[in-house]
Amino acid sequence: MNGLKGMHHVTAITSSAEENYKFFTYVLGMRLVKKTVNQDDIQTYHLFFADDKGSPGTDMTFFDFPGIPKGSHGTNEIYRTAFRVPSDQALDYWLKRFERLNIQHEGGIQEQFGKQVLSFTDFDDQIIS
Repeated sequence: MNGLKGMHHVTAITSSAEENYKFFTYVLGMRLVKKTVNQDDIQTYHLFFADDKGSPGTDMTFFDFPGIPKGSHGTNEIYRTAFRVPSDQALDYWLKRFERLNIQHEGGIQEQFGKQVLSFTDFDDQIIS
């Protein structure tokens, strides 16, 4: 039996499909690769974002529940999504970009688990690194 080779995608919830689209395309430079509906609630959009090629493992998807309150973080939960960048120098680019676009971030580039990270939040206060 083969072991786990990676994740297909991560799914979260957004309070606004329009704002979500703006953030993930204009701020993060991802591409909307698919827009469909939630199979469990066909009144709800399911948005798929990925890198410019739609490479496997780069998908971040969202269910749109308009107007829901911003999330609050509890204990024993996964509350941060992390993206990979090609180098530590790329983090400098993103830090400058976030500052130029007034994107809230957690105090600049920091070290976590021996890696350089830049943590920031989207408009729904979801934490991303």
